[in-house]
Amino acid sequence: MKDLLLQIACGLVSNPDAVSVDVDEPDEEGTVVYHLHVAQEDMGRVIGKQGRIAKAIRIVMRSAASRNDEKISVEIE
Repeated sequence: MKDLLLQIACGLVSNPDAVSVDVDEPDEEGTVVYHLHVAQEDMGRVIGKQGRIAKAIRIVMRSAASRNDEKISVEIE
């Protein structure tokens, strides 16, 4: 899952070396939180107009996680 998020984010940004993902341990509900970090100048590219790209990233990640019976959340920081 982490590799998928990195692949998506690196394809969107102009500085792929600054992309990193931190993964939290599952909480009491079993949800794993992925924290996506990108360079400040690439935040607009990852979030998109009115958050459309960020929403699409979250949808793709949730769909991939559901295939593995996992619950995830993606936060862009």
